[in-house]
Amino acid sequence: MDILLERAGLYRNTYWRRVKQMEAANVIRGRVALLDPDAVDVGLLVFVMIRTNTHPPDWLLKFEKAVRAMPEMLGAHRMSGALDYVLRVRVQNVKGYDVFYQRLIAHVPISDISASFVMDDIKETTELPLGI
Repeated sequence: MDILLERAGLYRNTYWRRVKQMEAANVIRGRVALLDPDAVDVGLLVFVMIRTNTHPPDWLLKFEKAVRAMPEMLGAHRMSGALDYVLRVRVQNVKGYDVFYQRLIAHVPISDISASFVMDDIKETTELPLGI
């Protein structure tokens, strides 16, 4: 936060008051610590692509419930185009992915699922492009 304080050009108290206002307004949704995935034994990042033949509301509710209950899932996105959903998943290894996969398909029927394992992170950030 010291970098933001510097860039904002504000006094510390003014800066923190603005941070608190942005948290109250849900502009800042939370604060996190960024951990090294290898250091906490979840070094494999997997992108899971899902297509489904049907889209009934009850299926979507089951899918959303499963997604929210699985801590390995870092992101789940409903897509336009050829894919219906893309999931971003962190697991220990390929065997860990298989365990995740088995749990997911036990909760909700999926017609077509494929996975791509990340070989190298060229760029990964949580920063939003604010032009600061």
